[in-house]
Amino acid sequence: MNIRLSILSLALISSLTGCAGMTKNLNPVNWFGSSTPSADKPAALIDFKPSTSIKTNWSASVGESKQIAFSPAVAINAVYATSAKGQISRLNPSTGKTEWQTDTNAPLTAGVGATADSEYVGTLKGEVIAFDDTGKKRWTTALSSTVLGVPKAAEGIVVVRTEDGHIYGLSADDGKQKWMYQRLLPALILRSQASLLITKGAIFAGYPGGKLVALSLDTGNVGWEASVAQPRGASEIERVSDVTSMPVIDDKQVCAVSYQGRVACFEIRTGNLLWAKEMSSTAGMTMDADNVYISDTKGNVVALEKTRGVSVWKQAQLQNRQLTAPARIGNYLAVGDYDGHVHLMALDDGHFVARTSTDGSAIISRPQDKNDNIVVQTAKGGIYALTVQ
Repeated sequence: MNIRLSILSLALISSLTGCAGMTKNLNPVNWFGSSTPSADKPAALIDFKPSTSIKTNWSASVGESKQIAFSPAVAINAVYATSAKGQISRLNPSTGKTEWQTDTNAPLTAGVGATADSEYVGTLKGEVIAFDDTGKKRWTTALSSTVLGVPKAAEGIVVVRTEDGHIYGLSADDGKQKWMYQRLLPALILRSQASLLITKGAIFAGYPGGKLVALSLDTGNVGWEASVAQPRGASEIERVSDVTSMPVIDDKQVCAVSYQGRVACFEIRTGNLLWAKEMSSTAGMTMDADNVYISDTKGNVVALEKTRGVSVWKQAQLQNRQLTAPARIGNYLAVGDYDGHVHLMALDDGHFVARTSTDGSAIISRPQDKNDNIVVQTAKGGIYALTVQ
């Protein structure tokens, strides 16, 4: 059994709203974020000679995340961040100074989604709340269950995912529902905060059971559905093969990775399978012009050639360190880990080029790119702007 489900027997929790008591959440991720403590000891950090350096430009505190995978929203003129208790902060991107802070008065489970003039968060009670760029509340919309993943906005529509398998399209102007997509979930799923990918009028969403669906942004209609992985095994636990992370895309293909399954890439317009490779990941992946990069459930960072899935390299010296999804930052690849370290790797072979520490608590969400530098959020609520020298 993979270490990210090492305490699986203790992780069966209450059934999802709206699923007739049939669907159970497994919790290999502490409230949607980094993996649970494992019986396997995290790999010790190795010494290496840095070829570059990472400097902390500024840091700020926005309140604890309580292990929810909040992700800072990096805009041109601001960094937005939120806490589990419900505070939303706008930070100056150059200094980290708080420009405003507002309180939603509700426990948050998703955020922050940001556009040029609005910010969006989701609550434990299933509300989506929109704010303007001064921190004033614009609207609140109640949905069917807890909001998962960062609300995404494009072309006047805010797209939101809920715990019961629904995806909603809401008007960005007033929050009114424009459409809803509903999908029946398997009996046993991983609790996750899988984000949606929106591009060129299409939404791509990974689902429990190893499915990837393409929806119309305008209507929510299904364009195609594909299988990233097929559930297999004798028990329900062995058959869990959920897509728990955001898909990645280029001009020709969209790729996703599942737990206990595969990484697979599909033709964008048709959903036809281009290639697939055995893989297990709950953290996720990223893509550049040459490769896809994946943080797997063992703590390896793997690079695969993106047109065929051929192995390029594997960095195996971060095992069991509960890695974030990797992020392409300038000419490097960055991951965060369970005790607040940020690791920088070379793109050609994955060797370490730099490392820095934050506040000692987990970095749960993917590092964010800010002009080829790094912004991360920690479980203690630290926001760190890191400069790659």
